[in-house]
Amino acid sequence: MSSSKVRASSAVYWLYYTGYSAEEAEISSDRRNLELDLENPERMKNGANARKILKSLPGLAISQDGRHWARIEGEHHSGALFDVGLQEEWDSSFVAAPHVVYHESGDLRMYYHSFNLENGVYSIGIARSRDGIKWVKLGKIIGGGRSGGFDEMGAMNPCVVRNKKDGDYLMAYEGVCADGGRGIGLAVSKDGLKDWTKIGDGVVLGASEECGWDNKGVGSPCLVQMDGEEDEWRLYYRGVGDGGRSGIGMAVSEGSDVRRFRRWAGFHL
Repeated sequence: MSSSKVRASSAVYWLYYTGYSAEEAEISSDRRNLELDLENPERMKNGANARKILKSLPGLAISQDGRHWARIEGEHHSGALFDVGLQEEWDSSFVAAPHVVYHESGDLRMYYHSFNLENGVYSIGIARSRDGIKWVKLGKIIGGGRSGGFDEMGAMNPCVVRNKKDGDYLMAYEGVCADGGRGIGLAVSKDGLKDWTKIGDGVVLGASEECGWDNKGVGSPCLVQMDGEEDEWRLYYRGVGDGGRSGIGMAVSEGSDVRRFRRWAGFHL
């Protein structure tokens, strides 16, 4: 995001990212396999049989031109912005997929996911900052869904957008079902901090029913509200198909109705 959203004159662009260390994250063996099924295999050490998930933390880099970047040292001893939670807390395994949203001057929110060791599901939490560098965690906001649901085993990879029309906050997230399948769901909140309510009882976009590039699962959503009279929303996402090959696709809403999206057949990378 641009520095007009942050109290700083030293940079034009701010980039929040997930950084991985050599330390192995604590996660149960069954969940570990699901994590590795759809995530980047480069995170594994010593070959595919090692089945290791590396610990991750949020980082920050800044740039004046969008091409040359410098890392900013956070408060954690590793340079990360903050650490995982204590042993009994929901985010004690790792912190991944930070997504930062500007609310107003001096109020930035970071949404991220972790693995809850206590109940064995992925969950999404929030942290808050005045300057974009020092962050205070506010806790978990979304966890697992109903039994048998597409997000029974949790939610991850959040993308939050403030609705230009009514001011509500919409979150697109990747749901994990019991067999490891992935689909995309939506949740809404009045203030973007608390009282997140899932929209509907199922996916707004699931794996394709046809053989193709995204018939094994969809996730990593990026939700964009378009300008114009139709109030259309676009949903960019990652799809996984036969053989584990992945690509990027796009789906569009029916006007302002975000409960269902239809795939845009002409768009696929």
